[in-house]
Amino acid sequence: MHTSIRFPESNPNHHLWSNHGTWWCHFTVHRADFTKQRIRRNTGTRRLDEARQIRDFLLAALPTTTTAA
Repeated sequence: MHTSIRFPESNPNHHLWSNHGTWWCHFTVHRADFTKQRIRRNTGTRRLDEARQIRDFLLAALPTTTTAA
């Protein structure tokens, strides 16, 4: 897997959405075997600035490469 993360400059809240006031992070991981996994995580905060930091942490924690079995 090769990590490719895109943040459009026009949308600093990319990968974030508010669900009844609480911010969630959503992204899709595309795997080497041509499958994909949707990841949704509750940031646990109503503050957008905190949600952005949590999103950045979650995306930074993704592995940059994996070896196919």
